[in-house]
Amino acid sequence: MDSLDLLRSLAIIIISAKFMGLIARKLHAPQVAGEIIAGLLIGPSVLNLVQDTDFIKGMAEIGVILLMFGAGLETSLGDLKKTGVKATLVATNGVLVPLVLGTLLYMGFYGFAPFGTNEFDNAIMIGCIMTATSVSITVQALRELGKLNGFVGTTIVSAAIIDDVIGILVLTMVLGLKDPSENLGSVALKTALFFVFAIGVGFVIYKVFEKMDQRWPHTRRIPIIGLAICFSMSYIAEKYFGVADITGAYIAGVILCSTDDHEYIARKMDINSYMLFGPIFFASIGLQTDVRDMNLNILWFSLAFVAVALIGKVIGCGVTAKCLGFTGEDSLKVGVGMMTRGEVALIVAQKGLSDGMLASKYFTSVILLIIISSIVTPILLKLLYEKHGEADYTDMKHPVRPARG
Repeated sequence: MDSLDLLRSLAIIIISAKFMGLIARKLHAPQVAGEIIAGLLIGPSVLNLVQDTDFIKGMAEIGVILLMFGAGLETSLGDLKKTGVKATLVATNGVLVPLVLGTLLYMGFYGFAPFGTNEFDNAIMIGCIMTATSVSITVQALRELGKLNGFVGTTIVSAAIIDDVIGILVLTMVLGLKDPSENLGSVALKTALFFVFAIGVGFVIYKVFEKMDQRWPHTRRIPIIGLAICFSMSYIAEKYFGVADITGAYIAGVILCSTDDHEYIARKMDINSYMLFGPIFFASIGLQTDVRDMNLNILWFSLAFVAVALIGKVIGCGVTAKCLGFTGEDSLKVGVGMMTRGEVALIVAQKGLSDGMLASKYFTSVILLIIISSIVTPILLKLLYEKHGEADYTDMKHPVRPARG
């Protein structure tokens, strides 16, 4: 792609994403849903105006990193501590249930597969793909609703981050079925070491930022250095610890969320995300979809795959939340909020393809899941919050339901 084609593609993406986002808002749907549809329309499935190039993928990756950095900046450490144990239990069952259901779904369509066969590899990889949660779209929807910092929103974000860590362990275990050299213990150790590293380095960064806030409050160097820390933590997380870069970005935001200038940093980051990187990220989901090659058999499997993947998260996360003391309505919000799949599911699917554990024909099913979950989740969250509100969890044993009005 030459520079002129690049400029043309960026112009089309930004204009179409914002236009469809405005239409979605007029229809009382989240803007992100419109931006995803925009990507579908301008991509290979419909108009074929824009190709999903490596540059677009890189820009989209920056977009999701900035989005997760912003979510970290808006995190309340007090609420995060309060939801920690509950979020871990929600995430654990949110991985286990879809993993089992996905494996059984494949075997239900194609017959029982003995251990060690290619069919068994396909089955377990299908389940593994279902475990992935991409909270970035949920984060944007919750932000639009003003519920990101609520107890339910914090639980969802926390559970999604923990889900990512558990998902890495599951993926490594699944890949180990194909390659015995993969060591689950070493991956678990690297993940634990990353969080130890993040705590140690985070404490130093926080102290440095405290001094900077006192000496140069509300100056441009503050968000610039904050952005550098975001990218650094993203790089270190994936390069040296095998943890997803978005987790590193979120942790960077959490490190800075208690500084005096965290709101100032968040505002500056939001400008970049809103104007350029955010629309490219959400539109890129649609750009990666090409439904022209789908046949009837794959279509039926894909529809079942999507349904089981969505229901699996609602059951695994929502039922767990209910058992932990959330109201029925808020438990459903937790389950729905964990339904979205995005870049993590794509990474898992691509890894399965490259390692010969997933047939290429199922990649369309993954894309369809990402599209549908990305559109349906924010819409359902909006409807649930408008209808039920959120309970007061000051006393977790006796949550106060919101007044109906």
